[in-house]
Amino acid sequence: MQASKITAQFVRRALAVGAVSGVALTAGLTAAAGTTGGAGAHARPAQTFSFNLVPSPGITACLPNAHGHATITTGGLNDTMKVTVSGMPANTGFDLFVIQVPNKPFGVAWYQSDVQTGPAGNGTATVKGIFDSETFSVSTGGTVTFAPTHQFHLGLWFNNPNKPFNLGCEPGATSPAITPFNGEQHAGIQVLNTANFPDNAGPLSHVHR
Repeated sequence: MQASKITAQFVRRALAVGAVSGVALTAGLTAAAGTTGGAGAHARPAQTFSFNLVPSPGITACLPNAHGHATITTGGLNDTMKVTVSGMPANTGFDLFVIQVPNKPFGVAWYQSDVQTGPAGNGTATVKGIFDSETFSVSTGGTVTFAPTHQFHLGLWFNNPNKPFNLGCEPGATSPAITPFNGEQHAGIQVLNTANFPDNAGPLSHVHR
């Protein structure tokens, strides 16, 4: 009988320890989840920064209402960027890049997302990554070598080179201009960029996590 009491007491203590451990584990997971999402006790509050994308040189002649807008929301580990476009050709594909300078020769460029317009010529894309004052590329060797280089601008290109040519966006040209700004490196001309900011101080440089 005494042995049974001892066993029962041991089981109750084990259950109590298990319950306490379970609470601790849950709290630990909650804290870890908060840290992952940037909402830990010491994380900085999320910041937002909004700015416009403006027509690239010559585009207003064929697309007088072309316009873009972007909002970047910071997070603990990365940022969320939402880009919307309007006044564009209907049902048309575009390619969004993070770039070093807004106009030619563009510098170092990073393919970020596709943007597809609907029947009204509007489109949107939401992407996650580093879109702030820390955005940079570097190549320490291999086929190309270059020092850490910031990219603080955005550019949007026609995915199909025939589209801007047929719209009359390349006056005087006898064939469509081909650029490397899509997944097949066979894109059209640029339609929007962030030349409303200085070359060395693009909008991403104003975002801090």
